[in-house]
Amino acid sequence: MDYSIVDFVALIGAVCLFLYGMKVMSEGLQKAAGNGLRSILSAMTRNRFMGVVTGILITALIQSSSASTVMVVSFVNAGLMSLEQSMAVIMGANVGTTFTAWIVAIFGFKVNMGTVLMPLLAIAVPMMLMKKNKTKSIGEFLIGFVFLFMGLASISEYVPDLSKSPEIFESLKAYTSMGFLSVLIFWAVGVVVTAVIQSSAATFAIVLILASKGWVPFDMACAMVLGSKIGTTITPVLASLGGNTAAKKAAAGHVLFNVLGAVWELPCFFLVVKLIVWMNESVFGMGDPDLLYQTSNSGTAVSEEQMAQMQFSMSFAMSMFHTVLAVINLGVMIWFTKLYVKMVNFLVKSKKKNKDEEEFQLKYISGGLLNAAELNIMQAQRETVVYAQRVERMLGMVKTLVHTKTGTEEFNKLYTRIGKYEEISDRMEIEIANYLNKLVDGRLSLDAKWQVSTLLNIVSEIESIADSCNNVARTLVRKEEAQAHFSDYNYNNIDTILRYVSEAMSNMIAVLVDIENATDEDMMRTYDKEREINNFRNQCRTENIENINQKVYPYQAGIFYMDIICEAEKLGDFIVNVIDSVDEQVKRTHPHASHSEALNPEK
Repeated sequence: MDYSIVDFVALIGAVCLFLYGMKVMSEGLQKAAGNGLRSILSAMTRNRFMGVVTGILITALIQSSSASTVMVVSFVNAGLMSLEQSMAVIMGANVGTTFTAWIVAIFGFKVNMGTVLMPLLAIAVPMMLMKKNKTKSIGEFLIGFVFLFMGLASISEYVPDLSKSPEIFESLKAYTSMGFLSVLIFWAVGVVVTAVIQSSAATFAIVLILASKGWVPFDMACAMVLGSKIGTTITPVLASLGGNTAAKKAAAGHVLFNVLGAVWELPCFFLVVKLIVWMNESVFGMGDPDLLYQTSNSGTAVSEEQMAQMQFSMSFAMSMFHTVLAVINLGVMIWFTKLYVKMVNFLVKSKKKNKDEEEFQLKYISGGLLNAAELNIMQAQRETVVYAQRVERMLGMVKTLVHTKTGTEEFNKLYTRIGKYEEISDRMEIEIANYLNKLVDGRLSLDAKWQVSTLLNIVSEIESIADSCNNVARTLVRKEEAQAHFSDYNYNNIDTILRYVSEAMSNMIAVLVDIENATDEDMMRTYDKEREINNFRNQCRTENIENINQKVYPYQAGIFYMDIICEAEKLGDFIVNVIDSVDEQVKRTHPHASHSEALNPEK
């Protein structure tokens, strides 16, 4: 057989083109419906059956069970989905991934894609050059579709023709005629190949080409497809490595579901294969799917029309095997969702940590894989809320520190803790910003890039709030070192302005927690509170001059007092800057709507 190293490298390139086409298709659809996917995943997982439907729809839409499962891991990591909900979505994803198999089988063998791909490319490229983001994303999807089938055609072209090498056929026969051991061998090959290329759809395409060339019989091709279900679990496992315990549990649930499914499916393998062959022949009238292998093995000459019919019969039967097995597995496993959760909780133990240590860990984002970058923005949003809540606790410590007697162990301990919070605040800002920058490096829609820009501004302002809190604490220490003393009047005013700041910050966090449902009134409460802070600062400044002149308290005490009042006013400014960033994002997303209309379209 004349098969050179160049042909082998070309075959690898063809597989890469297929994988790249699938990736571009998936990303194009995610960008076209990014917010929609977030809404579907968060709204349609209220019970296990809706979760299954969600998993089927999302996976059928983005053409990758690995990508949809990584999304689920990300959502569990972000606390947006419970482990039980994630199991239902993962179960649905295993059925949804069969949609890709049907596309490849039907279009790859029934439709002459050569007459379709170039016109599609002629439509897709101009769409990519248009201004509207959704149109660009749809164009990207079409280009991915073209690349996918170009890759499929190239794989078929560069797979060696074994009909010219009878000795290789004979050696393959030895591996395909060992009964159940042969099933295990080809099943293991499916596991390894899918784990390497991280796509069960690509494995299905490769197996389909091998079977269409007559390399392997129908049952062994099915065994490889069955093995690909376990190999595909490697992607979410890798995605969960840098995540929290919940993410690791979701990935473990995916592995458990696929492995346990294979455990009971393998003993029933030949029974299912016979069922599919019977359905293919008697129900759909497609003929024996193994006829292609038998014809190639015997060397019988057939016409192109007969070959095309046999190839389509085999591909149809393989897709049916893939789907029937997934549906049966789902029908059995869905009733044991709670048991799965218990098993996962037993296998993946939550780490017990010191309370203070846990407090300063990033909760929702990690340095793991950034698949489905559009959806990972929500993780960054949730982490930003946690960041704001921690800085709010820091503000509470400052309010307590004001009334803690200086020089005492309690004061020193609280002051040290505020300093630690400030250091942690700096680290969190850097880690969240780095995460957001990695998202920007991905293929994001324009709206998603605006969201990232808004979050970067918000994170920077929250860090400034932490700095100001620390500055108030340091001012209290300097006051003690200077042996200055505040009067009740000073303490009352400091308490008042810090209370205003605390209320403004609570309003700010409420907006961040539920940005999509925020209203004019929610944001105006913060603006109104900031005006109160400014007015009160001006009042304190005027009264401070009079009080010093009238010797109500010493000049030095008045200086420290006004330093704290002015720092509190800066806190109000930083809080309003966060609300301004949210407001700007709303205007960008909905340029013709008011705040409440933009954030609540149903109003």
